[in-house]
Amino acid sequence: MTLLITRRDIASLLDMRTCIDAVEDALRTHADPATFSQGVLGTHVDAGGFHVKTAATNGRLNFYVAKINANFPGNPRQWDLPTVQGVLILFDTTNGTPLAIMDSMEITTLRTAAASAVAAKHLSRTDSRTLAIIGCGVQGRSHLFALTAVRSFKRVLVHDSDSRRGEAFACELSIAIGIDMESVASPSEAARVSDVVVTCTPGHNQILSEGDLRPGTFLAAVGADSDSKRELDPGLLASSAVIADSIEQCAAIGELHHALSADLMSRSDVRAELGQVVSGARQGRLSEKETIIYDSTGIALQDVAAAAVVYERALAAGMGQRISLSA
Repeated sequence: MTLLITRRDIASLLDMRTCIDAVEDALRTHADPATFSQGVLGTHVDAGGFHVKTAATNGRLNFYVAKINANFPGNPRQWDLPTVQGVLILFDTTNGTPLAIMDSMEITTLRTAAASAVAAKHLSRTDSRTLAIIGCGVQGRSHLFALTAVRSFKRVLVHDSDSRRGEAFACELSIAIGIDMESVASPSEAARVSDVVVTCTPGHNQILSEGDLRPGTFLAAVGADSDSKRELDPGLLASSAVIADSIEQCAAIGELHHALSADLMSRSDVRAELGQVVSGARQGRLSEKETIIYDSTGIALQDVAAAAVVYERALAAGMGQRISLSA
């Protein structure tokens, strides 16, 4: 039987702390390419696009994931629908059985922020006290909870292109996390005084440039998940130490893609992939003064890690609707 698992089910089964631990463990275990294979496909249509990401793992987790996300930026305004909708299918790699079909939105929201938190844990300075969140949507909220789980911030600055949304975000979540939060007028105003910065915007134009990060800053660049999207000046990437979630994927659709196109970087300039840093195979931060950028395009290994926890917990709790696809 195949489990049908809804977004509400996932929210009750997977908390952020568990997701961070699962993603970190998966990155450590599968830092060796021989234990992990992945694929990605992007398809554009008039109003948006579709991304297909796949991954197979060997070892304790013998799972294959295929995730299809639809990204339609006009949905909230035109149809009162989420920008991102999708589905994730989890298979058993020993016999190809489809074990579960689940909502991909909650998985994507949690695992993306969890991966950034893992990166911050290994790459940001331990004395980081000020966090900047640029983009106050779903990912901004998720990253706030993820990053405050791995670093002890005293102050949070936020910016959103809709100033009212930024102000509401700061007011509401300051109470929730017990940290002073302030909405500021520009991305650079937030970034220039922060130790950890996350950019999670849907835009296609750069919002941070060289000079917008002070020495020692860690930045997680999350918004670029297609070849047409970007958040950073390629020169900022070229002047920083870059850690990729996947060099190949970042070269195709991430911030690295734009730095390569501008002939400001080569693939060999990327210091490491995050899994190599987590496993100890490559060194991450070399000095307290170094500026480090984590280029996050979202790899399907993160989906496997999160979906496996959801599936195993759903089985144990008797949750999810059991269906027979062959009936």
